[in-house]
Amino acid sequence: MRCRVCGNAADRFAQARVMGRYDVGYFRCSRCGFVQTEEPYWLEEAYQTPINIFDTGIISRNIRLAQKTATVLYYLFDRHARYLDYAGGYGVFTRLMRDIGFDFCWHDPYTQNLVARGFEYQTGGSDIELLTTFESFEHFADPLTEMEKLLSLSPSILFSTELVPDPPPRPEEWWYYGLEHGQHISFYTEHAIRHLADRFGLNYYGSGTELHLLTGKKLNPVRFRLAVRKYRSWGLYRRVERRMKSRIEADHDYLVRDGICRTERR
Repeated sequence: MRCRVCGNAADRFAQARVMGRYDVGYFRCSRCGFVQTEEPYWLEEAYQTPINIFDTGIISRNIRLAQKTATVLYYLFDRHARYLDYAGGYGVFTRLMRDIGFDFCWHDPYTQNLVARGFEYQTGGSDIELLTTFESFEHFADPLTEMEKLLSLSPSILFSTELVPDPPPRPEEWWYYGLEHGQHISFYTEHAIRHLADRFGLNYYGSGTELHLLTGKKLNPVRFRLAVRKYRSWGLYRRVERRMKSRIEADHDYLVRDGICRTERR
């Protein structure tokens, strides 16, 4: 099997029972360390409910990532620009970022927008400074094609995914394989992410945690790591929260003024 990231040979190193009924092979690239499942024939069943019942950390994760992202955007990007949350799920992250004061819009063709209605992404507007896409890279059956889609929307991608430990654990030894729901099929090393960056002419900034940045901008890597890792202990996010103006009231006025609320009540 060929690695879906770098095209090198990927050798089978494990097999596991997925969703309690499918015996699935796992393959590891000998060059970039990327781990992938065999061709994921079970995905249609796995995505009958897009956000799986086992994701008990969905709210706490969104709050944590919103605070980290706000700190990164405030100190390293244009805080007044337009942003996009791609694969935005129920809209929780988009709403949190607008509450802080950033102009975020939502996009997800597979999930219903519940809490950021009225702020869906529309083509033809102003440029997207950066897009976020959290807990989605591990779902990509074709990472290169997905990267092309993302970069057609913005030159900067801030995303979260857990890196494969070294040496790679067997599927039953690491929770992130997600054997119970079957939606996680791609697992990255830092080397694999750097390969993606090189392939698309981007710079890679890692935080040593779950958060990763691919961008055409040249940034100070220390400032990125500090924004992600010291956002609370150094009071960085608190400063952002004080200086940004929340969009809660302005968003309410916009929805009323444009008749969106009246339309939804019909």
